[in-house]
Amino acid sequence: MDEEIQFYLNDAEESMGKAVAHVSVEMARIRAGKASPAMLDSLKVDYYGSPTPLSQVANVSAPDARSLHIKPWEKNMVGEIVKAIKNSDLGLNPMSDADGVRLNIPPMTEERRRDLVKQAKSESEAGKVRVRAIRKDVNEALRKLQKDGASEDAVKDAEAKVQKYTDAHIVEVEKLLTKKESEIMTV
Repeated sequence: MDEEIQFYLNDAEESMGKAVAHVSVEMARIRAGKASPAMLDSLKVDYYGSPTPLSQVANVSAPDARSLHIKPWEKNMVGEIVKAIKNSDLGLNPMSDADGVRLNIPPMTEERRRDLVKQAKSESEAGKVRVRAIRKDVNEALRKLQKDGASEDAVKDAEAKVQKYTDAHIVEVEKLLTKKESEIMTV
């Protein structure tokens, strides 16, 4: 029984860590005024009839804080990349040049900054909900083990550890939000 309890504890910690990592990735996608290649991670380009992530057909770099440069590995992909950016919800205006596509990142308005903070809060709340759902699932599994014969003390100790993991991971999500919020609101 102790091995099963330990399995659930390890699984809870690992799953909560993955939930926090997911929030971190989502926060990186929210643009904060500075040009970042991560802004284009979710962009798919039509590559010979199949939607392909931009990172698999081109190199994306940030030559300075206000622009991105996309250099496709095949010259004929420039048009498809421009079309994908125009059709996306990024709100950017691509300009094609001799060796790729340039994106100038405009400075954000106060209203746009507030919208991005709302988006960041929404992502962090989704992460917290996921962490709490993991806690609930693990606690249910631990109670089932108790019904199957595990000692009550061992289950109570395990539930206390799961709560510690939950609290620690929620604090991590809140730190990510605070960092992203200050990044967005800094002009």
